[in-house]
Amino acid sequence: MVRGLLCVALLFVTVAAHADTWPDKDWAKGTQIEGPAVEALEAYAFPARDDATRQGIRTDALLVIRDGEVIYERYAAPTTASTPHLTWSVSKSLMATVLGVAYGDNRFKLTDPVARFYPPMKQHPSVTMADLLHWASGLDWQEDYEYAPLKSSVVAMLYTRGRSDMADFAADTAAASAPGQAFRYSSGDTNLLSAALKGMLGHKAYMSYPWDALFKPLGIRSATWETDADETFVASSYAYLTARDLARIGLLMARNGRWGDQQLLPKDWVAFNRQPFDKYKVGQDEAVPGGHWWLNQGAPRPWPDAPADTFAALGHWGQALYVMPDEHLVIVRYGDDRDGRYRHNELLKRVLAAVQP
Repeated sequence: MVRGLLCVALLFVTVAAHADTWPDKDWAKGTQIEGPAVEALEAYAFPARDDATRQGIRTDALLVIRDGEVIYERYAAPTTASTPHLTWSVSKSLMATVLGVAYGDNRFKLTDPVARFYPPMKQHPSVTMADLLHWASGLDWQEDYEYAPLKSSVVAMLYTRGRSDMADFAADTAAASAPGQAFRYSSGDTNLLSAALKGMLGHKAYMSYPWDALFKPLGIRSATWETDADETFVASSYAYLTARDLARIGLLMARNGRWGDQQLLPKDWVAFNRQPFDKYKVGQDEAVPGGHWWLNQGAPRPWPDAPADTFAALGHWGQALYVMPDEHLVIVRYGDDRDGRYRHNELLKRVLAAVQP
């Protein structure tokens, strides 16, 4: 009998250790991590840096959530806990999350042609919503920023010829291959998804939809999302959130689309986000694409020191939202890394070492 009671007690402790804690207006604080491994983490994430030359790693925010509680949080001026930070291409995964709510409301199917919702895509009638979510539209898109700015499709879309109507600019790109047959990272694909969402909803509902469908239910209060002149959200690049609010997206994804008692995203949508695109070739990008999220899968794994179930939303100059479901971890890292020294795997390795009991 004593042995049976002991087993029940151990089971209770195990369940309690991973109880579903949810943030209310703010996050609960758990036991703060400390010790030499935390010092090693900070030595990597917050080193002395030459701001005049912008050389070296610059972390603006680092937030670690375990079991729904903050166990580490640090900022570097001028960023604070209340600063909405530019997320750059983390915005792409945010749009995928917003679309997940619309998917759950039966607004579209993955097999639907994009032209059904956005008529300018009639010149590419075979491109589906799934193709865009895999960055596999087949459009002849050049994503490079710094290395080929004069040939860059994304620079032209964001700053010159396409800035007034970014989705139309992307739709007017010639095809390079059949849709769905090859991965080709594209901010244009994401802005086409944004325009498709507007077509599903109508302009009025669309303008408040990210807040009504996602941000408000999660308690996100800091979000700003810029639009182009056609009032289409620049889903590729221009969402701003505090680190604490972005972590709410991570917790939602870590718990398979559930927020408290509500299944905000369908489980099959989250499964799609986390399913590797089968036409991806190893080494094409810094991680394996899923449904507009990045995955630590394949051989070799992109981040070998992180668990295989790790997935992430990643942005220019070191913005990152990492989710580790089996470790019950959500990590937000904001930065301004201009020289390419920052490495996802190195940060994740040091965070994992710091959170070990």
